Amino acid sequence: MIRGSGAEGLYADPAFRAGVARLGARGLTYDTWHYHHQNRDFLALARAVPDTQMVLDHFGTPLGVGAYAGRREEIFEDWLVSIAEIAKCENVVAKLGGLAMPDNGFGWNLAERPPTSDEFVAQQARYYVHTIECFGPERCMFESNFPVDRLSISYGVLWNGFKKIAAPFSPSERDAMFFGTATRVYRLAAGEPGGGG
Repeated sequence: MIRGSGAEGLYADPAFRAGVARLGARGLTYDTWHYHHQNRDFLALARAVPDTQMVLDHFGTPLGVGAYAGRREEIFEDWLVSIAEIAKCENVVAKLGGLAMPDNGFGWNLAERPPTSDEFVAQQARYYVHTIECFGPERCMFESNFPVDRLSISYGVLWNGFKKIAAPFSPSERDAMFFGTATRVYRLAAGEPGGGG
């Protein structure tokens, strides 16, 4: 069952947009977690509030359960287009992760054993690669989404998978995705675990 408490059309609500604009005016970010069928609504929001730094979490959560079970390829094709459009908004950066949630429908939470890093990469790398190609490494950051991902995959296996996905990129591009983008977007002080400054 897909659960959510957000009101329909929230991204288009003038008061909500004014609040998101206020975040930008205060130098704060707006992180969003929504489902793939809301990607175009988010795109409209990002265009309407261009001065607010936005972070797209979990690839816009391509669903794979409930009414969306068994429709992975259909959803993926639509998702490709929406991610490419969102990436044109310079005020949006992408978090790379969160596809191991039960909502995504890969079924790892129900499997006899969790996936290996190679199995993880084989099933999910195309989402990562497309997003990185659209946004560029300087606007992407890897994220673990723990403890939720622990239902499906171990922390070490997940990060080993990230390293394999990032391996074809240059050292500076890998630095951006593993460290630099998050440091810049969240204004973390370099060398201080947990940020600050």
